[in-house]
Amino acid sequence: MGKSKRFGSPRCKYTMIAKTIGGSMMRKFSWMLLVLLVFWAGCQDQPKVEEKLNIKQSPSALQTKETVDAQLAEDEKAMVIGSAKELKGVTAKKIIWKKDGAKMVLIPASDTIKPFWMDATEVTVDRFKKFLESSSYKPAKPIDWNDVSEDSPSDKHPMIYVSWHDATAYAKWAGKRLPTEKEWEFAARGGLTDKEYSWGEDESLARDYANYEGRGGKDKWKSCAPVGSFKPNGYGLYDVAGNAWEWCQDWYDSDQDTKVLRGGNWYFKTYYLRVAYRNHNSPNNRTGIIGFRCVSGSDNP
Repeated sequence: MGKSKRFGSPRCKYTMIAKTIGGSMMRKFSWMLLVLLVFWAGCQDQPKVEEKLNIKQSPSALQTKETVDAQLAEDEKAMVIGSAKELKGVTAKKIIWKKDGAKMVLIPASDTIKPFWMDATEVTVDRFKKFLESSSYKPAKPIDWNDVSEDSPSDKHPMIYVSWHDATAYAKWAGKRLPTEKEWEFAARGGLTDKEYSWGEDESLARDYANYEGRGGKDKWKSCAPVGSFKPNGYGLYDVAGNAWEWCQDWYDSDQDTKVLRGGNWYFKTYYLRVAYRNHNSPNNRTGIIGFRCVSGSDNP
């Protein structure tokens, strides 16, 4: 019987094996090519990872840069004011107060309040030191700078451990004054009416606007934060919620033994950040949670 037709001659045998292998490889290659084509087509329908990130993140990044640049440009053009008399007729939304170098923002008039300018931030440690160095003011009790630096460790932190009398003396030296309680609340609302907080009603946004109990979000400080570390309110005021209580001119009640404090502080909960919340303390007391800011107007005494 002859050789099996299945294999035939050795040459035919290897030819058939080659064809078989070749066909198999071609089929595999075809499948791989098809898979690659499908994958490529799918990729064309989707933006690259970098493009996704750019689309998602670039607008906010650009907006932040533009905002910062605009802020710097505006600050450079801000009018420098030397006294309350110079404010008559001034309509600029921002000014620089010559005596202490503080940035002040215009608070518009209401039905019961004339327009006035308020410090954009709480008075800082360096500004208060300048006041003590260049004035004849002698505190009733020496300021303990070790206490101050424990909770406000840099010159750009709010000046704390100041009594109402200390704050009033600073304001007089600078040619300004402490705000009335009515002025303070109107300014702190930032143009919003009937809202719980200076930024609105949403308590979950507190970490964006205020330094208060604990840490989280923008709040990275165990005590006071450098002024201006959080978002401003609608009028451009920083830290009207949290960081440090702020002295006001007014007596708390008819007993006239304590002065009004507003704004909450770094140690207390969000409940005390509410715009309408009132607190008080003896005008002689100093604590690590009390600071202040000043105001001025063309009708300043």
